[in-house]
Amino acid sequence: MNFATFAPGLAALQIDCIAVGVHEDGELGPGAAEIDKASAGAISRLLKRGDFSGRSGETLLLTELAGLKADRVLLVGQGARRSVNRQNWRRAVAAAVNAVARTQINSLAIALMRPAMRDLDDYHCARAVAEIAGHCLYRVNALKSGEKAKPTALTQVQVGPFKAAAAAAKARRGLRAGAAIALGAKTLRDLANLPANVCTPSYLAEQARLLAKRYPKLEVTVLDEAAIRKEKMGCFLSVTRGSDEPPRFIVLQYRGAATKQAPVALVGKGITFDSGGISLKDPPAMDEMKFDMTGAASVLGSIQVACELGLKLNVVGLIAACENMPSGRATKPGDIVTSAAGHTVEILNTDAEGRLVLCDALHYARRFAPCAVVDIATLTGAIVVALGPHHSGVFSNNDALARELIESGVRGDDRAWRMPLTEEYGEQLKSNFADFANVAGREGGSCTAAAYLAKFTQGLNWAHIDIAGSAYLGGAKKGSTGRPIGLLSDFLIRRAAAD
Repeated sequence: MNFATFAPGLAALQIDCIAVGVHEDGELGPGAAEIDKASAGAISRLLKRGDFSGRSGETLLLTELAGLKADRVLLVGQGARRSVNRQNWRRAVAAAVNAVARTQINSLAIALMRPAMRDLDDYHCARAVAEIAGHCLYRVNALKSGEKAKPTALTQVQVGPFKAAAAAAKARRGLRAGAAIALGAKTLRDLANLPANVCTPSYLAEQARLLAKRYPKLEVTVLDEAAIRKEKMGCFLSVTRGSDEPPRFIVLQYRGAATKQAPVALVGKGITFDSGGISLKDPPAMDEMKFDMTGAASVLGSIQVACELGLKLNVVGLIAACENMPSGRATKPGDIVTSAAGHTVEILNTDAEGRLVLCDALHYARRFAPCAVVDIATLTGAIVVALGPHHSGVFSNNDALARELIESGVRGDDRAWRMPLTEEYGEQLKSNFADFANVAGREGGSCTAAAYLAKFTQGLNWAHIDIAGSAYLGGAKKGSTGRPIGLLSDFLIRRAAAD
């Protein structure tokens, strides 16, 4: 996909299609008003006939309007003018791209009414357009034997108009960033959507190696089971005991800054299939547990964004990848294991396995002396109950880091909400037989899971993002959402700019 900006003068724009906004009250957005004037009132006449309501997300394709060099005009409903906020605007952009993707149109100019500059500046506007286009044009890598879906004809998207050269330059930076974020999201979604018999721990490791071949600043090391055992990752190994698939611990190092600069560490849960182990899950929707490696895919996608943009910072990615399966060798409820940090853990529920692989990965992160550690995991059903699919949950031992991530979620339209992490939750993990247990009952389940991880992060600037509700959709719309690449990408981009 090629992205570009355009200058004022829609009537003279040589392009296949121009998307302009119309409001519910019949009021034309700036772009639509300009087109209406150039076409001698063609849009106004259409609205008077009642052929287009202007409801949010509605579209109507017009052809051969006089006075324009563009072949077509796409009317896009933006609802009431006063309701044009970021969410409404994003919905309109998505509607425009989706409508055009169903045609043979090759190039599209987006001239929709934007929210106020304080809410969506030129850089973030253009970045969002590229991200949204990538999301809308994504096609699931389905393993169907029939005819594959044909790729869309759309190959170029332009955004504008930008009158000042400085504004256009900011928008071009935004388009470049948005294209990179869309690519990272595609990598995440491709991996997460694959079935677990394809996307195994070894497959994830191979994808990491392929990224390293593509980007010179990226180095990848993969630890096999013997090397994991040498690192004394007893909690991690307890999860993989029941599986015939060998585990992999994947270390990615992106070096975009001086060696002396402390890296950001991203730690991803990579459970390529989660049956629950001996604490077996209920059969309905168990197939969705192939998405339990979305945290790992998020690390790969985010580091790819850093590589694409050449961000001037160092990033370490750590992925603990394995399956959680029942067998005669599987870990049993009541078993006690020793973590890499030396803590003993009583495993009361083998379906609380994500925290077990993450705690050893978080301890491993210490050797890099990171300035910040962020782990990403589809960790608890409790966060789905608390926040639904709308927000990811953020837990942190550092207020500044928590704010940073929340603000990145707002800028990236990939929102998160801070959750409590006070000492009471950690006290619920007491065990009669070990240093602590891996679960503490149903109440505050996402908080006690985070409190478990917090026991391994003392002295680190650490945050945990629970994406169990936001990472994928179930049912008829089953598939990866690509989140939280928007949040993580903005976090890395802002970090690089600040240094």
